[in-house]
Amino acid sequence: MSSNKSQIPAMMNVSKGEEIAGMWISLSITEIGVYKLLAKKRVDKKYEWVHFVQRENGMKDSVYRGEVENIEKLNLVLEIMNNQLSKTFGQHVQMKPAKYDSYVVGGAKGNESVN
Repeated sequence: MSSNKSQIPAMMNVSKGEEIAGMWISLSITEIGVYKLLAKKRVDKKYEWVHFVQRENGMKDSVYRGEVENIEKLNLVLEIMNNQLSKTFGQHVQMKPAKYDSYVVGGAKGNESVN
């Protein structure tokens, strides 16, 4: 497997004028993987999100996408997803804020916002 970042499909693209709103991840769950929620703030001020599980082999699965009007509703999306994770796997499984890497077309490391 190549380590070239430009060959890895992005789960979310951030266009000019948009900002990364956050990334939240769970602890690794044995034989399942890691649950992730990524969000960006678009130019129209709405928040777009993608939620998925990244399997232990790196494959991304169970992908859900949506948009909300404001940060309060994005926080509600996170709360609802965390409640479901807790019911399914136990109270210790919650998505928490995480650091993230961003890359521009061609694979070079990017920054947190696109101007």
